[in-house]
Amino acid sequence: MKKLLLMAAVMLSSVGAFAQHAVGSFTLQPKVGINIANITNYGDYGKARVDFAGGLEGEYQATDIFSLSAGLMYSRQGFKTKDVKVAGYTVSGDSWKPSYLNIPVLANVYVVPGLAVKLGVQPGFMIDKDDAEDVNTFDLSIPVGLSYEYNNFVLDGRYNWGVTKINKHSIKGADDTRNSVFQITLGYKFSL
Repeated sequence: MKKLLLMAAVMLSSVGAFAQHAVGSFTLQPKVGINIANITNYGDYGKARVDFAGGLEGEYQATDIFSLSAGLMYSRQGFKTKDVKVAGYTVSGDSWKPSYLNIPVLANVYVVPGLAVKLGVQPGFMIDKDDAEDVNTFDLSIPVGLSYEYNNFVLDGRYNWGVTKINKHSIKGADDTRNSVFQITLGYKFSL
């Protein structure tokens, strides 16, 4: 019985460490992490590439369980191609590494203290425009994810599901590629 009471006391005392911020509060969160990026509908030739993601998000705690957040994220995306054998020779793969400034706008629902489910919309703008004549420099995606906060540190994992086509002149079904990005970041929340 003593062990049970001690365990309950420890669990209850730790709830304060997991609690999200007070209703009506606003926080800023610088964050850094990685993207595991690829594109859809590229057959067996495309493979994921890992690169940098970082930025700043602000969050408004509207109720005990609901908040809204918006941010500005620098995001290296793209994909790699696999090595291919052609006529007995191996042709080395290549990679496409565009950089985007993404603006995630998310609704966050705290299902338990510290753990949030996220859903939103994310317009993005390609900032290195070497292929601007061939690709769309605007990208719209739908971010879906989870975050966990402990002592103001936030581990965030989300999937950015691309809605807009990458190629300007894509042929339906043949060249209908979109961004597909898993993003994992670590941030720290500062109350304002």
